[in-house]
Amino acid sequence: MKIIIAGAHAIGSHLAKLLSRTNQDVVLIDDDEERLANVSGDYDLMTLHASPTSVRALKEAGAEDADLFIGVTLDESVNLNSCILAHAVGAKRTVARMDNYEYSDDSYKEFFKQLGVDSLIYPEILAARDITNGLKMSWVRQRWDVHDGALVMLGIKLRESCEILNQPLKQLCGPQDPYHIVAIKRGGDTIIPGGDDELKLYDLAYFMTTKNYIPYIRKIVGKEHYVDVKNVMMMGGGKTAIRAATTMPEYMDVKIIESDEEQCHRLNEEIDTDHAMVIHGDGRDLSLLMEEGIKNTQAFVALTGNAEANILACLTAKRLGVRKTVAMVENFDYVSMAESLDIGTIVNKKALAASYIYQMMLDVDVQNIRFLMTANADVAEFTAQQGSKVTRKRVFELGLPKGATIGGLVRHGVGQLVSGGTQIEAGDTVVVFCHEVNMKKIEKYFKD
Repeated sequence: MKIIIAGAHAIGSHLAKLLSRTNQDVVLIDDDEERLANVSGDYDLMTLHASPTSVRALKEAGAEDADLFIGVTLDESVNLNSCILAHAVGAKRTVARMDNYEYSDDSYKEFFKQLGVDSLIYPEILAARDITNGLKMSWVRQRWDVHDGALVMLGIKLRESCEILNQPLKQLCGPQDPYHIVAIKRGGDTIIPGGDDELKLYDLAYFMTTKNYIPYIRKIVGKEHYVDVKNVMMMGGGKTAIRAATTMPEYMDVKIIESDEEQCHRLNEEIDTDHAMVIHGDGRDLSLLMEEGIKNTQAFVALTGNAEANILACLTAKRLGVRKTVAMVENFDYVSMAESLDIGTIVNKKALAASYIYQMMLDVDVQNIRFLMTANADVAEFTAQQGSKVTRKRVFELGLPKGATIGGLVRHGVGQLVSGGTQIEAGDTVVVFCHEVNMKKIEKYFKD
């Protein structure tokens, strides 16, 4: 597949590195030579120093034969224009990163498609969705709903109160049991478990279950004493904070601490003040945190552009008694450090955006792909086609690659867990987990 990426900033460079490892034909365009040099050194891709809105440059990059053109510069106008031009030149599909929230309305989709922009991506909206989902359940590190909640994946840190430690999974997760363990993060290792594996203290375990069994999962992992989140304190008032604050459930009260006075005024204009309070100050100021009621806060969310500040602020909040913390960590080098310091939920817009775009590369019907940073694993929702390989044999006979497992499926809107004897049918939405397995190897199971 030939892929052209316009913009060697955070998302573009991360995506270029990701795709170069999957043997794709990748060209990265940017008008800054230094940015290109930072990416091209150790990865198998071509770079082009040019403006992404130059027709000559697009043709030189091979847009006439491109399967996918991705506009992810910092300027949404450049992204839109480059996608329109790439489409006119011959690119089959285009996707543009956007900042203007009003364009996310579904009524604009057909308009942009007619212009030549097939998809719009909003990293801040993706991040806000992750944050909001995480806050809804204080005892969960990560939550992912499949098919509007027909299935639910829960990433849970296991503590001493967990009832299911040190027991073979084959005794816990049989065909009739209401959950499956689909992945385990233990120290620096990720395990796609088999029946003889056991859960250990401090594992980050990924449970696949149905919504009605969430209370049962909460009980067996010993998290019933965790207080639900009602009061949220947020440090940083940028775009992600605005989207998160405006999409939180009504029962949550939000305080946003922002150090820039002018940004505070903008926040007050954009956010419903009945739902959120904007405070001018430094979110690392202990006296300010105490004054604003950190002791009565169930969740602290750090969303500044500084990963170190976000991590330190979350550590401070935890020491002050806040159980649920969320940190935006855009620098991948700091992700493992944040994990080792037991920061709760880690949000990375680059990874979210890259996952969203990556699904466009696949030749099968795939609704959602997520890269689970903490587990170094991918999870995706595939739809089984009539006559595809996945429908011709039972799960245990499919011969899935090592490091891949099927966690569950949705049939006619109803979620169900999958065992070795399950027979997948055409039209089923199937949830697949992969660790160190290229999703391109999985898609062949779902092709007709």
